[in-house]
Amino acid sequence: QVQLVESGGGLVQAGGSLRLSCAASGRTFSGSGYVMGWFRQAPGQEREFIAVISRSGDHTYYADSVKGRFTISRDNAENTVYLQINSLTPEDTAVYYCAASQNWSPRASDYDYWGQGTQVTVSS
Repeated sequence: QVQLVESGGGLVQAGGSLRLSCAASGRTFSGSGYVMGWFRQAPGQEREFIAVISRSGDHTYYADSVKGRFTISRDNAENTVYLQINSLTPEDTAVYYCAASQNWSPRASDYDYWGQGTQVTVSS
């Protein structure tokens, strides 16, 4: 079993930045064993893919809606994945989730483990 715990969310003004963290643990989790992704879900909307990072951290892929503003990274020694979010807009308001998968994928259904989410609220 793998446990994922997100942190770093909060209330921020438009144009601001946040750095989200996702700490992973569990008997079957090793620092580089999983592809890691970030998703978000706004009220009344479907869960949306944001970014994915390879096991080594050498490869990343972003949704077009966040490309250039969001950066995903990982520290396998610390079992932590990060999401740097810049130039925030009110449209970025959502619960942000990290997830772990054995597959390189933007599809939420391909992810086996999920965190509880962290709320990001952007005021105008």
